[in-house]
Amino acid sequence: MRLFVVFVLLAMLTVPLAAQTAPPSGSNDTSSTAKSIGMFAYPRNNQNADQQQKDESECYASAKQNTGVDPQAAAPPAPSAESQQAAQKDAAQQSGKDVKKGGTAKGAAGGAAGGAAIGAIAGDAGTGAAIGATAGAVRGRRAQKKGEKAAQQQAAQQTAQAQQQAQSQATAQQQQKVDTFRRAFSACMDARGYSVK
Repeated sequence: MRLFVVFVLLAMLTVPLAAQTAPPSGSNDTSSTAKSIGMFAYPRNNQNADQQQKDESECYASAKQNTGVDPQAAAPPAPSAESQQAAQKDAAQQSGKDVKKGGTAKGAAGGAAGGAAIGAIAGDAGTGAAIGATAGAVRGRRAQKKGEKAAQQQAAQQTAQAQQQAQSQATAQQQQKVDTFRRAFSACMDARGYSVK
């Protein structure tokens, strides 16, 4: 029985405390439109919280209409990883086409000529030419592959740099739009008697 009485007394004491700590109705318990865009508005003419919220909402709508910018809308998406990989693959394939072909044939011809000369000195020009042609073909193909790989790496680097520049440019343009919106919002709020920073 004592436990029940203690429980009832505690319940009666906590109800008035909760009522005392609740914010008064009409206080600025809603989020501020100015704060949502990274700005702070302070009333200069003793405007109440409801009036300030109304003014902020109206100025937000006005700035959005006048600038064509909504800073709370999502920023343009960055290029996806798949599109970046596809662009790098295309660039690598294109750079592979730009590398001179025929490394194997050119190497074989050069090797055959050198092998024939060495074979002629040794007394068997045909065998020397065949050995030289094989060695030259291998060396020519190796050099061609090395050139293709270097070209692909360079193309991938250039593509990555171009994408990074495009992303930086898009970010800068978005920031410029948001700054324009903030100036319009600030001008509207200033005209209504607020100090906005």
